[in-house]
Amino acid sequence: MRYDALVVGGSFAGLSAAMQLARARKNVCVVDAGAPRNRFAAAAHGFFGQDGVPPLKMIADARAKLLAYPNVTFVEGCVASAQADGAGGFVASLDGDRQLTAGKLMLAFGVQDGFPDGIAGVRERWGASVLHCPYCHGYEFSGRRLGVMVEAPHPPEHALLIAEWGPTTLFLNGNNTVGDEMRDKLQARGVTIEAGRIVALEGAGHDLSGVRLEDGRIVPVEALFMVPRTRPSSPIAEQLGCAFDDGPAGPVIRTDAMKMTTVPGVYAAGDAAMPMHNATLASADGVMAGTSMHRAMVFGA
Repeated sequence: MRYDALVVGGSFAGLSAAMQLARARKNVCVVDAGAPRNRFAAAAHGFFGQDGVPPLKMIADARAKLLAYPNVTFVEGCVASAQADGAGGFVASLDGDRQLTAGKLMLAFGVQDGFPDGIAGVRERWGASVLHCPYCHGYEFSGRRLGVMVEAPHPPEHALLIAEWGPTTLFLNGNNTVGDEMRDKLQARGVTIEAGRIVALEGAGHDLSGVRLEDGRIVPVEALFMVPRTRPSSPIAEQLGCAFDDGPAGPVIRTDAMKMTTVPGVYAAGDAAMPMHNATLASADGVMAGTSMHRAMVFGA
């Protein structure tokens, strides 16, 4: 079967895009590997009408509503490669040699986070007490001891934002210097500056109680905010020849205002195609991409 649209990625962006296409009565296939980026978080926050709901439940509920449409197919798996099919569409090869063909292709596979080398305890606490978004998780740590670790190209002024939620320590991790003007601003907000290199995070289970520095000191901290480097979760955008831009955390698939990539017929949405990562924005990005794909099917593009 040749689908009207193939959506690679079944999280916030992909499911939102597929819903628009399904309601436009197009035959849609969604392929998902089952490992959304926010699976480590116990709850999502700030999402319209879903504040405090576990991300995996939000995804499962959205998938169930999408599959209520008879023109939607869901495939569990990973797309290993994709290419033009020579007939104006695309063919995607899944692990296990299965192939799917479609007239248009949506890339919504998200990104993977890369963590700094040489710091023990980061990965185990990611999404629980090591966090990237204060708007998503800051409120839950209100008034508690917070930390910010910044590395180039992210400026130390990020600590000024985190200080809105509680007393903050800026960890330079041995990599950054702070100019006099910025130091004055940080100190005026009560931000403590620690220049030493971090070697480990301390605390029971997923909790964080302190940051251990190279000199042996442990700085009490209950949540650590950081911006990890990211990379696309799939190589297929590069395989297809899509252009990328440099984002603040890593490469971002280049799209136009209608969410089409530099390859005609290939669209992209969500974290892999946005410089700012947020569940609400990913869903909205998917809505734009899905409606744009449908309009292209009608008007040509």
